[in-house]
Amino acid sequence: FMALRLAVNRELESLETFLAKALSVLAPQGRLVILSFHSLEDRLVKHAFQSWRQDGLARILTRKVVRPTQEEVQANPRSRSAKLRAAEKIAA
Repeated sequence: FMALRLAVNRELESLETFLAKALSVLAPQGRLVILSFHSLEDRLVKHAFQSWRQDGLARILTRKVVRPTQEEVQANPRSRSAKLRAAEKIAA
């Protein structure tokens, strides 16, 4: 069902479009934090952040992906698949 929803709503394409434009709207030293709930989404975010870092456009603030604590998952079971990544635009 999730694959069908992703395809019908064009969620991955929308995320790719967003990531392509995200840095252009950030002020220098502006921070972008993305919370993904699916491995395909997380992969797109991870690769975009790495590309920005390699191009000297941003620095990655989250050395490793941030996952919810066990307490958070117990309090909010839907958070179990959440992955948080953050990057900061380098002043131009």
